[in-house]
Amino acid sequence: MTDEAPFFPDPERQKARDDLLAYAFRALAGRALTEAELRTRLARRTDDPTLAAEVLARVQELGYQNDAGVARAEGSRRGVGGFRVRQTLRRRGVPEELIENTLAARDPQQEAQEARELLRRRWPALARKRDPRASAYAFLARRGFGGAAIWDAIREVEQQQPPEDDPDG
Repeated sequence: MTDEAPFFPDPERQKARDDLLAYAFRALAGRALTEAELRTRLARRTDDPTLAAEVLARVQELGYQNDAGVARAEGSRRGVGGFRVRQTLRRRGVPEELIENTLAARDPQQEAQEARELLRRRWPALARKRDPRASAYAFLARRGFGGAAIWDAIREVEQQQPPEDDPDG
């Protein structure tokens, strides 16, 4: 006979694990979270880092948390450019390699088209500003579009819009 006691799970630890797992599912039900975001939330709920890691691994094993899915969803968002996608994914703790893969999967023609569509919708308001081109550039830059796409969109939208009466002339 050995001196080791038979394995019986600690009921308190099992309850803490179940509670933390339920919390993880509630958190993921509200919004898709990255691994880093969920790890941070779990760490705030328990003092046991191994328990948090265990719960995170279980949630990932069940397919409820997946950084690739979060990156894919962010990468396919309409109305935002690649710079905004990169910034958002970095802020959310997605690995750099996955960010690069997500950006590589984006279609530059589609991104340029989205910039033009956004600018067409906003142009009437922007055209009334003191410097419409600067306002348009700033608007699209805040949305994360690159300079080439922005200038192409500005040129195209300006050509399509009827000329406004020049208040200075």
